[in-house]
Amino acid sequence: MTSSITSTSATLASPIVEGRKSTVEHLLVIVFVMIPVLALAAAVPLAWGWGLSWLDFGLAAGMYTISVLGVTVGFHRHFTHRSFTAHPALRSALAVAGSLAQQGDVITWVADHRRHHAFSDKEGDPHSPWLHGTGPAGLAKGFLHAHIGWLFGHDKTNAARFVPDLLGDPAIVRISRLFPVWTAVSLGLPALVGGLATWSWWGALTAVFWAGLVRAGLALHVTWSINSICHMIGDRPFAARDRSANVWPLAVLSMGESWHNLHHADPTCARHGVGRGQIDISARVIWAFEKLGWARDVRWPTPRRLARLAAPGDPGAAA
Repeated sequence: MTSSITSTSATLASPIVEGRKSTVEHLLVIVFVMIPVLALAAAVPLAWGWGLSWLDFGLAAGMYTISVLGVTVGFHRHFTHRSFTAHPALRSALAVAGSLAQQGDVITWVADHRRHHAFSDKEGDPHSPWLHGTGPAGLAKGFLHAHIGWLFGHDKTNAARFVPDLLGDPAIVRISRLFPVWTAVSLGLPALVGGLATWSWWGALTAVFWAGLVRAGLALHVTWSINSICHMIGDRPFAARDRSANVWPLAVLSMGESWHNLHHADPTCARHGVGRGQIDISARVIWAFEKLGWARDVRWPTPRRLARLAAPGDPGAAA
């Protein structure tokens, strides 16, 4: 018991960051972020110019669903917050699926997100929109920082402090180190299917564009919107210690992540959308895993706990 307390104290006392990204690491982040974003920006004129086939749409929808659920169910609710215990095979599959979203390796992603919760909307939060003032200029700067700007910072979140459990899991460490491979797969798989389905190089090229780059660009913006929009505007029915809010228009594309207020009020809860009509696709997937016996110890919300967490007013107003 004493050893456990000492270990925990040492972890909390360790620095938040572990140095700075190398020039190569920094350039890779820029490349991985900007190429999908530019592809998404080009999507509308290109769709108008030479069209979007049903094959490309289907591949993009399939890759989006698999990769985003890999992030929401895997990277977020399982690895970051331990909302449920997964069978080892499912655990590895979720780590791979989340890596296909091109949002970074599982260890780095989880470390950044646990740091976000530890310092939410305070100094130390890697992507709070509220650290640059509350005037128009400060809010605009804060939004850009929370949405995308934080990714271009040079500091590296200290994995030893925030994710010692993942660093001690050989399977997850191995999957994390193979992130460049999973990125190649996320682009190569659509190309292979598109090329074989149309028996043409053109089919492979359009599949890479729509189901690889545009799909990743859309997923990135949806995830970033949870960091930015869902910490600036929306409903706050639960008493969180920050400005997290519910933004219903993002619910389907984010697979339920935009019911963000309850998540910050009760981070380990496996379901974020608990109100009537609050669609939470990720929670339904976890429910299916539980029924299949692939997940256990799921932390479902209870009426008593929700009543205790309910806020009489807007907690963000006092944050």
